[in-house]
Amino acid sequence: MASSSARARLLAKNDNDVVIIAAVRSALTKGRKGGFKDTRPEEILSGVLKAAYTRATVNPALIEDIAVGNVLPPGGGAAGARMAALHAGIPNTTSVNTVNRQCSSGLAAVNQIANEIIAGQIDIGIGSGVESMTFGYGAGSLPDGWSDEVLTSQEAEDCLIPMGITSENVASDFGISREVQDNFSAESYQKAAAAQKTGKFKDEIVPLKVKITDPKTEKVSEIVVDMDDGIRDGVTAESLSKLKPAFTKNGTTHAGSASQVSDGAAAVVLARRSVAKRLGLPIVGKYVTSTVVGVPPRIMGVGPAYAIPKVLEKTGLSKDDVDFYEINEAFASQAVYSIQKVGLPFDKVNINGGAIAIGHPLGCTGARQIATGLNIAKQRNERVFVTSMCIGSGMGMAAVLVSEH
Repeated sequence: MASSSARARLLAKNDNDVVIIAAVRSALTKGRKGGFKDTRPEEILSGVLKAAYTRATVNPALIEDIAVGNVLPPGGGAAGARMAALHAGIPNTTSVNTVNRQCSSGLAAVNQIANEIIAGQIDIGIGSGVESMTFGYGAGSLPDGWSDEVLTSQEAEDCLIPMGITSENVASDFGISREVQDNFSAESYQKAAAAQKTGKFKDEIVPLKVKITDPKTEKVSEIVVDMDDGIRDGVTAESLSKLKPAFTKNGTTHAGSASQVSDGAAAVVLARRSVAKRLGLPIVGKYVTSTVVGVPPRIMGVGPAYAIPKVLEKTGLSKDDVDFYEINEAFASQAVYSIQKVGLPFDKVNINGGAIAIGHPLGCTGARQIATGLNIAKQRNERVFVTSMCIGSGMGMAAVLVSEH
């Protein structure tokens, strides 16, 4: 394990640190057919917010601001986010806003709250994220047109390239073969299935009781959703090799090498260390910093390849100072490229699998990966981790965190 001076500084504790006092997520379920198929996003978020502040043992009246990453619902989900907080028992004196930085929205929300604490504006807040791709995904989330003048810019027009085609562009531009993508995807499924079997997700997932309708009988029943239902056991590179390309006839990206369309929410409760200590709140981690970069929209998936080096530079860390990495698997092509470009060992990335196997509710993922990372760090007795993701329209975001389990 590396022990650089930068790592030592990160591990030191200061009263002005932004600490994490709880980080939880819902199970991630298959869009339109999983456990949350009949549950609106504000209900999922409400349950997760309540579980988060309950686990943090913090009086909800002390929560000063909440930021919610949200991408698809009409109006940016602003009303739904406020409704979720109130329904969760958080008083109306707590302010709420939504954040949309596409696939990094959950991380952007956490970063916003952390920066408010650093600036002295608040002492306690929640950065969270939610997405129901059951209720928000598809034509209803798109505008009815675009400016012809703006579309005269090629890069502006590239922002409209379907995400699957950007995956094909990355694979083609950088020579990421179908075989390499299938091997990576199979390993994601295998790691996630093994983690689920051995209960490794249990501590990060909060069970939520919801109503679900049987599509055949239309009977409504109550169920507890407490497991990711998109994880498939027994997936191999050979079984994936039989799937047809999803986006171009001779392409390399398919349903088994792309992130799943999912529903879910996650929340991270943050506080100033001195305040957490004074109130006797549990401190499970520290939020250090994050960075955002822009990349060409036509290869938007390469974002982590540039965001990770930038956040390491900002903190003075080398890539070897980091114990493990959580990198969103929007597509196997972009995840593989980013890992290779930064020069990371594959066995230090997505220890319990990633979005290909688990799912990617867009606004939720950034916060979900923090909950997952803290859980992994505790299980493995490790400290420093980086979370990163590519962002639709051509960006990347990465953050450095420390576990204090």
